Amino acid sequence: MNVKLSKADADFIREKIGYVIGGVPPIGHLAPVKTLIDEDLRQYAAIWAAGGHPFAVFELTFEQLVDMTGGQVTAVDPK
Repeated sequence: MNVKLSKADADFIREKIGYVIGGVPPIGHLAPVKTLIDEDLRQYAAIWAAGGHPFAVFELTFEQLVDMTGGQVTAVDPK
């Protein structure tokens, strides 16, 4: 099943998630969200996620991201 993803606008993110674009962390949102994780991230030994502020990030592994978010690993077509 193919689903077309689109980018949410900044106002929607701030209202629904509680963070500004560029600082949205993978957890700690205002309300539950469905998390999709691009399977291509698996190729990196370390990945970086926003830490709640545009100037705060933290390092983690692909497995840690999946575990902490309960996210669905999926193929994401960049087109």
